[in-house]
Amino acid sequence: MRLGKDLVIAAVLAAVSLCGAHAMAADVPAVSVPAAAATAKPTKTLRVLTLDQVDPARILPAPFADGSDAQKSELAEIQRLYRTRSPERLLQAQWDDNHENAGIFAGVLGPKFDLAKLPRTAEFLALVENDQSVSANIAKRHFLRNRPWAIDPSLKACDYKPNANPLTSYPSGHATLSFSVGYVLADLIPQKSEAILARAADYAYSREICAAHYPSDIAASHVLGTVVAVKLLASPSLASLIEASRQELRGVGLTSAN
Repeated sequence: MRLGKDLVIAAVLAAVSLCGAHAMAADVPAVSVPAAAATAKPTKTLRVLTLDQVDPARILPAPFADGSDAQKSELAEIQRLYRTRSPERLLQAQWDDNHENAGIFAGVLGPKFDLAKLPRTAEFLALVENDQSVSANIAKRHFLRNRPWAIDPSLKACDYKPNANPLTSYPSGHATLSFSVGYVLADLIPQKSEAILARAADYAYSREICAAHYPSDIAASHVLGTVVAVKLLASPSLASLIEASRQELRGVGLTSAN
């Protein structure tokens, strides 16, 4: 049920093109962000991108309906993974569940990737993390898909909470983070792009191992995360910060000019 690489690329290109075609905006329903989403924590807002640029109705297809053959097939796959996952892979998935920031790539980038010593890179990645998080949450509220554990209560996700909102499955917030930050880091550090993107995909797969998300939730996150990353990298307002990040990373030997 996984979205192939070519399909992801095609979907991203189509989404970027569509979101840039403002002439078509009149035919697309506007995104609404429910006021009830406010909590004790300060509400995050987009800092670089606009609602129009991350409108989920223009980027992602609707998820499979509960009770459909496709949804049942996806649920069966999550149930299989839940029963057959190894203790080692579950431990990795639990670690991934508890870490939701650019630090998830430290293992493939090594000790030179110390954001405390890379202030411009840290500033840029903080913007990426913010806008991808807001984008994912907008999409979650738009699609309102049930989590796998809402359909099968025997599944206990890594982040299981008895009173958690079940209508937050599509897309995955963790996976959107890994694909957006991963894409940006692969662009900034092309010499390590393969390892970075492999880590992004493995981190996203942890959401299935955790029984927290369906495979198509992860595929949607791949598309959304990549769209967000592409748009941020192309943002004129970030051009000087991105160049400063590249220079900073070259300065510590994480990448080269070529």
